[in-house]
Amino acid sequence: MHYMILIYEDESVYGDKNDTPEMQAIVAKHWDLVSELGDQYKTGAGLAPTATATTVRTVNGKQTVHDGPFAETREQLGGYYVIEADNLDDAIAIARRVPVRFDGSIEIRPLLHPPGK
Repeated sequence: MHYMILIYEDESVYGDKNDTPEMQAIVAKHWDLVSELGDQYKTGAGLAPTATATTVRTVNGKQTVHDGPFAETREQLGGYYVIEADNLDDAIAIARRVPVRFDGSIEIRPLLHPPGK
C-alpha cells in the first residue's frame, strides 16, 4: 500500500534562505532517510516557503485566488514523502524516522488508487 507522509513544521526555524546551515543539515538528514528506505521510497519533495503559495478558494461555486496559504497556523506543510509499506504500523515506523528540526507533526495518509490498480 502507498502512503503519503506530510511534514509540518514552523518554517521560521530555518531562516529566510534555503542555503542556511540549518536547512542544509535537515535536507542531508532527509537524503539519508531516502537512501535507507530504498525501494520503499516512491517520491517526495520539500516545498518552497508559504510566502510563495497561492490558494484557489471555492465558496458557493465561486472561485477566488489569494496569495499565500489559506490557513494561518503555527506549523506549515514543508514537504512530503510517498512510501510503500505493508500496513499502517510499518508506515508509522517510517514516519517516526522523518527528521524535524525542533517541533513538528508528521501526518500519514493512505493514497487512494484508481479502480483496477
